[in-house]
Amino acid sequence: MFFNVKDVQQFQAQKDFIDTALVPLLSLDFNDSKIKQSSSSAEFLMSLTAFVEQQFKGRLMLVPPFSYTEQTKNGLAVNLLKEDLQNAGFKHVLFITCDHTWTSNNEQLEVIWLPAIPLESMDSGVKKTILEEQLKQIIPKLTSKWSQS
Repeated sequence: MFFNVKDVQQFQAQKDFIDTALVPLLSLDFNDSKIKQSSSSAEFLMSLTAFVEQQFKGRLMLVPPFSYTEQTKNGLAVNLLKEDLQNAGFKHVLFITCDHTWTSNNEQLEVIWLPAIPLESMDSGVKKTILEEQLKQIIPKLTSKWSQS
């Protein structure tokens, strides 16, 4: 499910079943030497999370990405976002990112880290295969979380 009117209405009607929020943590770097890598990582993360949403529609909601720069990263209230999502009825709030620093920054957040894979030069068949392989990394984390509740 996406964060749009139609899917949100379905979420409100079926909160017991749609119990997981997936939040992409998206690093933006506009430095000339890093902007291409940053945009490549963003493209990968958004493609991957949309693919995850397709596979688990009706069980999780993909919320809009939480975007930040290196300068704004430390002041972010990501824990407050997690709280807001839990207060809205999500039993599980998972963050997904290509920025490895999130894995050690905060023990209160459940962060799935995957290295960015440049998709921009791949044809659609190869891209889909790559996304399927990455999904295999995410499925055990989701099912483990769901089996705890």
